[in-house]
Amino acid sequence: MIDRSLWLLTLTRFRLFFREPSAVFWSFGFPIVLSIALGIAFREKPPEPASAAVEAGPGAQAIADTLASSPEVKVRVLDPGLAQAALRSGRAAVVVRPGSPVVYLFDPARPESRLARALIDGVLQRAGGRADPIATREVRVVEPGSRYIDFLIPGLVGLNLMASGMWGIAYVIVENRTQKLLRRMIATPMRRSSFLLSFILMRMVFLLVELPLLFGFGWAVFGVKIQGSLALVLLLSVLGALAFSGLGLLVASRARNTQTVGGLINLVQLPMFIASGVFFSSSNFPDLLQPAIRLLPLTALNDSLRAVVNEGAGWMAVAPQAGVLSATTVISFGLALWIFRWF
Repeated sequence: MIDRSLWLLTLTRFRLFFREPSAVFWSFGFPIVLSIALGIAFREKPPEPASAAVEAGPGAQAIADTLASSPEVKVRVLDPGLAQAALRSGRAAVVVRPGSPVVYLFDPARPESRLARALIDGVLQRAGGRADPIATREVRVVEPGSRYIDFLIPGLVGLNLMASGMWGIAYVIVENRTQKLLRRMIATPMRRSSFLLSFILMRMVFLLVELPLLFGFGWAVFGVKIQGSLALVLLLSVLGALAFSGLGLLVASRARNTQTVGGLINLVQLPMFIASGVFFSSSNFPDLLQPAIRLLPLTALNDSLRAVVNEGAGWMAVAPQAGVLSATTVISFGLALWIFRWF
């Protein structure tokens, strides 16, 4: 039978939450607004033509006319200084300098520049008489889960679980501490575990709203489909919610004011926000950092959700990520219960 104090505390958490419209928006509305904006920005559309700038001078117009004959290239003739400024600002992927030989100025660290350089060189070489001895053709394929929105939605779910667990628990506890409310609670028969568990129960109930809302929105608007097991998606989301709830409790255990806990929350969240693959793949970071990145709970949650949602991965395939989330939950809860202070 559920403890009466735990039930009353959990009910109180719900009432306090829904009295704050901003909290409701940031928990439920913001992920949807963000997915709309990014989904539109990265929607399915024809490939953008490669942007090229040709430095003005002898032979520039002939090169520009040759490149303009290809629908895959967008070209402008600019003074040398303006052309290189366009390259620096990203408005041009490649700068072509006429002469013998023709010189390409581009940044090899930018994938779009390397691709544009190859494309533009191919157009000019064929115009100069190069023959392609091998006949080729293109077949454009869009696999389920390969679009950016398919990558984005699981990342937003993970981001929302992290933000809700950290701000929705840590900040509220410290705010209650600064208002001396925890001093009053300690005088009641309530157990410490009941007080902390009431936050966890509230997060579990919200999880049942957040998941259908975000995945349902992704399916209805962008056609994002869950390829794998719904039960496994729910289990991983529960583990993620527990892990971040535990971290939220741990962060709030000793902080005495909201300024301190705000700084601690950002300190914990920022590395995961950047490195855990919310908006772009974590594989973009150097190999040396990959072992540490894979140990971050948000990385484990995002990677496992994407594996199930986009690739139809099974239980064993996401077992390592589930292990990271479980370990984070146990360690953070244990430390939080040990060092928690009421005032």
